[in-house]
Amino acid sequence: MQFENPSDPEIRAILSNPCTVAVVGCSDNPARDSLKIAMLLKSRGFRVIPVNPALAPDALLNTLGQPVFPDLASIPDPVDIVDVFRRSEFVPEIVDQAIAKGARILWCQLGVIHLEAARRAQASGLTVVMDRCPAIEYARLF
Repeated sequence: MQFENPSDPEIRAILSNPCTVAVVGCSDNPARDSLKIAMLLKSRGFRVIPVNPALAPDALLNTLGQPVFPDLASIPDPVDIVDVFRRSEFVPEIVDQAIAKGARILWCQLGVIHLEAARRAQASGLTVVMDRCPAIEYARLF
């Protein structure tokens, strides 16, 4: 079975409707794409929650206005989008957490590809965007 990303209108709709997004693998390093994309999403009205077990809980508080959580299960609030900045081998575990959390969308960044996990997420009702970057999609679609 081949994987297909959502259509352009569907991706435009995702990016047009600010909601809560958990950025899994969010760095506290301003040079890293994960923090740049988190800041972009925040500037577009999204509530961004950083997820990174290697960071202290207050590491990104000043930058994003949110505490850092070690995993999706630790976030006390609902999450709509899970934006993945981890290596592809970690996607199955993140999908399990996203399903358990009740997320609606799994967004895997450029180079983050795991077909089996994506299919499992889709079978559980999540919309899956894979191997795409929100910054590129904003520039392309708006």
